[in-house]
Parts: sequence; structure tokens; C-alpha cells
Amino acid sequence: MSKIAKNGIKLPQDTTCNFDNNVLLVKGKMGEITLPINELFIIKQQDNEIHVLPKNEKDKTNPLWGTTSAHVINTLSGVINGFSKTLELNGTGYRASIVGSKLKLQLGFSHDIEYEIPKEVKIECPKQNIIKITSIHKEILGLVAAKIRSFRKPEPFKGKGIKYENEFIHRKEGKKK
Repeated sequence: MSKIAKNGIKLPQDTTCNFDNNVLLVKGKMGEITLPINELFIIKQQDNEIHVLPKNEKDKTNPLWGTTSAHVINTLSGVINGFSKTLELNGTGYRASIVGSKLKLQLGFSHDIEYEIPKEVKIECPKQNIIKITSIHKEILGLVAAKIRSFRKPEPFKGKGIKYENEFIHRKEGKKK
């Protein structure tokens, strides 16, 4: 039995939820998100709480129950506060800038990398070596941040590359004579 899913989820003020045809629609101050729900589960709203309940008693041991509940919690958190990640560019001449709807990265290659920004995500560059990504979709935010990081992952000898803000790069010792 899931420890997360058996508890109710508090519905904050200024937030509305509708559940129809296995689709949960959540509206908040940051926007609205539709979340497809597995057909094994239903969502009931009582007072200011949302409950994710399995249709059959045997599905209480199904791991998807907790996963579905966690997705609902993330969706609610996204429409209330939103999510953000910060990437840092470390390296001589590494720069990031926004040109129209594209993120332009100069990462030491012979060419610049232009990344098309998805419409669900907002990217800004307060400095040349910092990329701030915000979105109400936690999953899409993580995918975009991972894609940008994959263009030049941090290497262990000099620490050059794109890393998350709080990430620690384990450094290796170089060659010895």
C-alpha cells in the first residue's frame, strides 16, 4: 500500500480541479495543466482535498497508485508556484544568449549551438554564463535542462562544461611526470 497515495492532497485557494474521462484539469495562478490519469484510478474531490483512489481493491498494491498521486502533487505545485532550474556554464569563452525563440550556446565548438525553446518553458540568461529555466511542468523542465546540459557535460579534469547550480563535480588528478 502506498504511503503517499493513501493521504489526501490539500487543494490550495485560487486553484480548481476537474476530473473527466481520465483527464485531470488543474487551473491556478501560474496557468493550467491537463494530466492524463491511468484508468485504474479515479480522483475524488472532497472539501479542500483531492484523493487518488483505485477502482479495485487489488490495485492498492499497484505501484502506479503512488506514482499517480505524486504526479497530481507535482501538477498542483506547478500551477501554484512553478518550478525552476539554473544551469551554469564553466569554461573560457562559454556563453549563452537568447535570440528570438532560440537559445544560442557558444561552448568551444567550431559552431554555435542553437536550441529551440519549447513553448511550455521560459528561459532567461541574467549573465552570459547562467541559464535560468522556469516552467509549470516539472517533467518538461527536467527534460529541457538535461538536453541543454547534454551539449557539453562537465568534465572531471578542469570542470569545464554545463552543470546544474548546486551540482558538485568530482575532480580527478591529471597526468604526472
